[in-house]
Amino acid sequence: MNAQNMNAQNTNTSAPVTVIGLGLMGSALAGALLDRGHPTTVWNRTPQKAKPLADRGARVAVSAGDAVAASGLVLVCVLDYDALRTVLDPVAEAGGLAGKALVNLTSGAPEQAVAMAAWATSHGAGYLDGGIMTTPPGVGDPRMMFLYSGSEAVFETHRPALTALGDPLYLGAEPGLASLYDSALLGLMWATFTGWLHGTALVTADGTTATDFTGVALRWLNGAVSGFLTTYAPQVDAGHHPGDDATIDVQIAAIGHLIHAAQARGIDNSLPELLKATMERAAAAGHGSDSYASVIEVLRGGATRR
Repeated sequence: MNAQNMNAQNTNTSAPVTVIGLGLMGSALAGALLDRGHPTTVWNRTPQKAKPLADRGARVAVSAGDAVAASGLVLVCVLDYDALRTVLDPVAEAGGLAGKALVNLTSGAPEQAVAMAAWATSHGAGYLDGGIMTTPPGVGDPRMMFLYSGSEAVFETHRPALTALGDPLYLGAEPGLASLYDSALLGLMWATFTGWLHGTALVTADGTTATDFTGVALRWLNGAVSGFLTTYAPQVDAGHHPGDDATIDVQIAAIGHLIHAAQARGIDNSLPELLKATMERAAAAGHGSDSYASVIEVLRGGATRR
């Protein structure tokens, strides 16, 4: 794809797009593109899944090769990387990927994304890996993040189409970054959900409603907790964790109160006991007078930072 064609496509906010894979997420992707006026070609190994999109104006391809040929931008969202290669290998061997922009929104490991980028490049395609930070109902909402890494040229050229899906965030040229961020952010989400549920179980045991507690919890997360993260990030980058807010030793004492209150109300304490044990490991490693950010040294387990 030459620079002139790329620039022309960059100004076209209704460029044609192909979507391969029509599960719940793939169908949501295609629907968002149709809603934003993009001529959309779809294909799925089970043709019946394409009918609702065809009723909305999508063109249904007769084969994966036909689907790829229909558009310069090809989005793929299938079950896994094995399914991805099963679909695209015959197309690539026939030369069908040459000159195409391939955006892979299939979930997988960072190492799989790196290998896929090399494979796509070897077949003449520009490659962008993506992480979808929402569920299907959130696709098309400009508040929802879509993470991308890989070819910056593909990202910039096709930004209008990617913006139809959500807020596109380019992380860098390393193809595995989007997948790595995806995994890290999901871990943060699950930890937050479980911490909130533990706290909710605690306060509802004394008659508070989950709704009332959540309003206070959100204020805490959006204010003080987000402030702690902003403070701790440069400490982690510098490898220096001054305990000038609340030390690990102080946190160990505080979590003891949580464990006591939960135990008295019959609440499972697996999560706070795990957190306390992790803090105690940090203290034993000499970080008792450091900030909570020093727990990362225990979590890294002596691993060398890249």
